[in-house]
Amino acid sequence: MTRVLLVCLGNICRSPAAEAILRDKSEKAGIDLEIDSAGTGRWHVGKPPDARMIKAAGKRGYDLKTLRGRQVDTGDFYTFDLILPMDTSNMADLEDLAPPDATAKLRPFLSYGVGGDVPDPYHGGPSGFETVLDMIEHASDGLVKALASRRA
Repeated sequence: MTRVLLVCLGNICRSPAAEAILRDKSEKAGIDLEIDSAGTGRWHVGKPPDARMIKAAGKRGYDLKTLRGRQVDTGDFYTFDLILPMDTSNMADLEDLAPPDATAKLRPFLSYGVGGDVPDPYHGGPSGFETVLDMIEHASDGLVKALASRRA
């Protein structure tokens, strides 16, 4: 089983959405993944995802209501096979936190999609959440395809 950790800044918008979407897509594809999400910051530990993201994701059939924020810790670099940050700032924070003997591979989440960064929709309007969900769905499809071909 491949273990995947999705990471954003606060673990209330992008990474919990990615967790729910990737879980849904991997289950539908028959790919056995252990999936979790976390933030590089600790502001939202124990809190549910942003209500706007819960609503936007819910319209697409993804349930984020049971997820709770947590912060990345050094143990994650040994627990997970892939750690996928949402943007270059998250990547830099993870590179700084990673122990020298870490076993997890760090790779930008959108490397499985169009490349670049998943923008943080937190300070924007509803259309930003929709754009982020589109990007996450596309990258999740790419990741599931990559994992399926690796197992074939």
